[in-house]
Amino acid sequence: MADLSTNYLGLNLKSPLIVGSCGLTSSIENVKLMEKNGAGAVVLKSIFEEEILLSLHKKAGDASKDKLLYYEYSETYDYLDVHTRNEELENYLGFIREIKKEVLIPVIASINCVTNSEWTDFALKIQEAGADALELNLFFNPAGFQKKDVEKLSVQIVDKIMKTVTIPVSVKLSSNYSNLGHTIREISNTGVQGIVLFNRFFSVDFDLDKLSVISSDIYSSPGDFTKPLRWTALLADNIECNIAASGGVHSGETALKQILAGADTVQVVSVLYKNGIDHLSILLNEMDKWIEEKGFNSVTQIKGMMSNKNVKNPEVFERMQFMRYYGKLFD
Repeated sequence: MADLSTNYLGLNLKSPLIVGSCGLTSSIENVKLMEKNGAGAVVLKSIFEEEILLSLHKKAGDASKDKLLYYEYSETYDYLDVHTRNEELENYLGFIREIKKEVLIPVIASINCVTNSEWTDFALKIQEAGADALELNLFFNPAGFQKKDVEKLSVQIVDKIMKTVTIPVSVKLSSNYSNLGHTIREISNTGVQGIVLFNRFFSVDFDLDKLSVISSDIYSSPGDFTKPLRWTALLADNIECNIAASGGVHSGETALKQILAGADTVQVVSVLYKNGIDHLSILLNEMDKWIEEKGFNSVTQIKGMMSNKNVKNPEVFERMQFMRYYGKLFD
């Protein structure tokens, strides 16, 4: 049997498969099952800055309707602000403490941030609660029409967190930056231990019968792996921190491709929703079988074998348009 262990964020993982941030990781029983089936680590469901803010606004709105303590003219809003945030955050911290008692695999907390205002304090509390690492999930809505230097703001948020905590930090990014390669390198220069490529977001569809806006498929598709594959291969030899590939990993074969491109770990979510948590062991068996059949002994042996630096035709990773005659690129 091949050695599937790897190192990510300075943590020793028994396998390169990490269960990404999702509802499945919000249950202790689920995480125990993930550990049993070979997960190297889990990323807890993100606590969203926006969710806390929306919850606060709803409570404030209810207080206003009920004329609660003349909310507009009193300290009620401040009370609701503190109470709402504390309630959400304490539940999250309590879950970290409980889950660390139940499993041995690394537990990575996750914050979905859109500002750099107050998350340093909460990041420190996550560290104190016992999380093995922290994943910052950064996203700025590209649908807005206001001018905003999101690249600069991203670096500021990460830099602020890095000056606060001592546990390893990874940053999960979208691909919606105007200068993606430069932005990732700037973020990596803050000292973060890992970059996660890429976020998956809510997308819309139309119901033609009801003429209404609905959600499109909430799960990734097997073909979605190609964007993180390209960028993993491009970045593997150009940044110093670890890389976790995320999106479209529905088979052991796809996970292997990401590792060959240079990823240290691979995050899976949708395939577990579709096939169950015990499908993790199937993915790992597929990986193990391929590694042995190719004559390798470990997953670390194959890491980066097909990165930008190591393939004979690296120009394919930077090719954006189809060519009329492109066969020679892939010979």
